[in-house]
Amino acid sequence: MQELVLVYTTWPDAAAAEEAGRALVEARLAACANILPGMVSLYRWQGALERAQEAVLILKTRRDLARSLTAAVRERHPYEVPAILVLTVDDAEPAFAQWIADETAAAS
Repeated sequence: MQELVLVYTTWPDAAAAEEAGRALVEARLAACANILPGMVSLYRWQGALERAQEAVLILKTRRDLARSLTAAVRERHPYEVPAILVLTVDDAEPAFAQWIADETAAAS
């Protein structure tokens, strides 16, 4: 079975996250995109404490596609320094893991 990862990234709003998620699933770089709107982010940027409304985009994919997927996220992302984290999945329900592998097979 393929090793799975989640790619976590934040976007300025749900519409931008959905546009990116749709394109990445259509390209089969990810099997699924989950969008969590309405997140508040607090962070330091260029010496100042910032507060922003954002949307979280979580992408489910295979480890061997992570580099291509993160490059595609970076390419379409509007932020100068986007948050892009690749998170290892320690375990997954076998049928769901197979579905992710099947849905991303064409990207290989």
